[in-house]
Amino acid sequence: MKKILAVLIAVMMLFALSATAFADAMPKDGGSKLVFTTGGEAGTYYGFGSVLAQKVSDVTSTSVTAITSGGSAANIDALDMGDAQLAFSQSDVLSYAYTGTRSFEEIGAVTNFSIVAPLYMEQVQIVTLNPEIKTVADLAGKSVSIGAAGSGTYFNAIDVLGAYGLTENDIKPTYQSFGDSAEALQDGQIDAAFIVAGAPTTAVTSLAASKSVSLVSLDDEHIDALIAESPFYAKAVIPAATYNMAEDATTVAVSAVVIAGNDVADADVYNFLCGVYENLDDLAKVHDKTNELSLEFASSFVGVPYHAGAVQYFADKGIEVPAA
Repeated sequence: MKKILAVLIAVMMLFALSATAFADAMPKDGGSKLVFTTGGEAGTYYGFGSVLAQKVSDVTSTSVTAITSGGSAANIDALDMGDAQLAFSQSDVLSYAYTGTRSFEEIGAVTNFSIVAPLYMEQVQIVTLNPEIKTVADLAGKSVSIGAAGSGTYFNAIDVLGAYGLTENDIKPTYQSFGDSAEALQDGQIDAAFIVAGAPTTAVTSLAASKSVSLVSLDDEHIDALIAESPFYAKAVIPAATYNMAEDATTVAVSAVVIAGNDVADADVYNFLCGVYENLDDLAKVHDKTNELSLEFASSFVGVPYHAGAVQYFADKGIEVPAA
C-alpha cells in the first residue's frame, strides 16, 4: 500500500510540474514605451524584430518600436547610452562587451545590460557568385566584404579566415552592410561577402532571385578547430533550398540574443517574453523564423545573467535561469 501511495504521489507531482512548465503566462499591467534597436533593413534582425515588436505591442501593455541600426556592437552602445532599451546582439559580441575584450577592449567592459532570451542561431554565410571559390582558402587575394569594422560580422570573418591560416591582409577587404554587400556582388564589385544572420536572409534571398548564389562551406576539421578556440560557435548546415543552391552548405553559427538595459522595468521585459512565447502560433504565420524559437533555447544562455523580468517569466514557466 505504501509503495502504491508513493507512486501516486510521484505521479501527481510530475503532473503538477508539467502543468507549471506549460502554464500560460499573463502580461503585466503598467508597461511603458521601449525602443528595440535591431540591425540593417536587409537583415533578419530588423525584419523579425519588427514582427516581434508589433506582437508585443498588440497583446501587452508594453509598446515596442523596432528601429534599424549598425548591428550588435552599435546596439550595445545604444543601450549603454540610453538611446534604446532592448537590442539584438550576437552571442559572441555581447560576450566581448561584458568582458571588455576585442572591440570593447579600449573602452572597457560594458555590464549595464542583461539577457532577455537567445532566440535562434544565425549562420556565418560566405556568399559568392564565383563558382571557382569553393573553400575559404580560395578567398586569398579576392575582394571580400567582411562587415563593418568592429561589427559582429567582422569578427566572425576574422575568426573563419584565421581558422584557414588567412588574415585580413590576405584578402582585399571591404566593410559593407548586408544590403550593400549584395549589391556589390550583383554588380561584380566584390568576389564574396560574409553575412552573419539567420538564413534565409533578405539580402541574399533578393540576390538569389536573379543570380546563381552559392555559399562557401567549411570542412569539419576547420570547424572543430574554430569551436575549440571559440566555443560560442556551433556547426550549422544551410539547406540547398534556402537560396536555390546546388548543394547544402556547412558552416558555423552564433546565437541571436535579445538583451535589455538593467534599468528597464521588470514588467516590460516580462511582457516582451510573454508577448513572444505565448503567441508563437500567431507569429509563425507572419515570419518563418518563429519556428526556431523555443523556451528551452531561450533559457540556455550562460556567461551573462538574465534580466530580473526574464527570471520571473521563466520561473512562471517552471524554468530556472542565471540571475544577477
